[in-house]
Amino acid sequence: MSTLSEYTTLRLGGPAREFRTAATTEELVAAVAAADAADEPVLVLGGGSNLVVSDAGFPGTVVLVDSQEVSFEEAGADETGEPVVLVRADAGVEWDPLVERAVAEGLSGVEFLSGVPGRVGSTPIQNVGAYGQDVGQTIREVLVHDRRTGERRRMTNAECGFTYRDSVFKGDDRHVVCEVTFALHRSKLSRPIAYPEVARTLGAEAGDRVPLERARETVLGLRRGKGMVLDPDDPDTRSAGSFFTNPVVTAEEFAAVRERAAARLGADAEVPGHPDGLGNVKLSAAWLIDRAGFGKGYGAGPARISGKHTLALTNPGGATTEDLLDLAREVRAGVEEAFGVRLVNEPVMVGVSL
Repeated sequence: MSTLSEYTTLRLGGPAREFRTAATTEELVAAVAAADAADEPVLVLGGGSNLVVSDAGFPGTVVLVDSQEVSFEEAGADETGEPVVLVRADAGVEWDPLVERAVAEGLSGVEFLSGVPGRVGSTPIQNVGAYGQDVGQTIREVLVHDRRTGERRRMTNAECGFTYRDSVFKGDDRHVVCEVTFALHRSKLSRPIAYPEVARTLGAEAGDRVPLERARETVLGLRRGKGMVLDPDDPDTRSAGSFFTNPVVTAEEFAAVRERAAARLGADAEVPGHPDGLGNVKLSAAWLIDRAGFGKGYGAGPARISGKHTLALTNPGGATTEDLLDLAREVRAGVEEAFGVRLVNEPVMVGVSL
């Protein structure tokens, strides 16, 4: 009996009642269809980098996706005249090696997503994003197996409903992602820089474009400094990445947060906030956590906040899923008490909840 802790980056999770590996899309669809026909619960598992799994495990069939086909197709030019290449990748393809290959091929559009753990199939589910870039910006279509109809179909970008760290796939297991098609630009330069930290590190301005390899190495350096690149010798990387999403609040709610911050931290306290263009403000979850009293390395039990980044909750060794959730609940409650903002978990919960 396989223990799911072997397949999650948190190294947490109990046993699976049944475990199968799908090396092709056909095997993936067949395994899911067979479990559905037997009325068995199904968990489709990729890189395990965005999962928090119950200590009790999963009472059904776990299907590990290990399909590996990748293809490239020239697709003319976009409205700006830049050549476009369609990159089709099976759900089981490791994400960062695909990004590395795209950069080596001179294809831009995913370079700021370097170092993100996991596999291609999980990227549309969370609308994976980092450093001002997300996959929803480049995904052309997603091939899915519809568990309700038993058919396979291609969903357009619009049908995927991409928003901040969300899509129609998240929280709804109707569709199994089999393949993702990305529309990348053939260019030696990155997409325009959109993240201030990246711009500062590069000595550039927002909107500038830099050589692809330089963009990738810069992001990898930033991620390593925060423990966000998997390293078996670094316990700070034994996490699910960012545990909480950055809250998006109304202008009125932002004003209330600023009032609370001034009362708690002093009148000169500056709350980081970035307008989203829709009248709302995106806050920094890391800032809220830190200013609520949960600094790097915090933790009374075996689960701890990373010593490098307050957004990552880690299992340095010996923790259980319940230990991790206890810490997450403590942090969430502390932030809500301090600033009136309720944090939302980013990883998918399997058999547990906050």
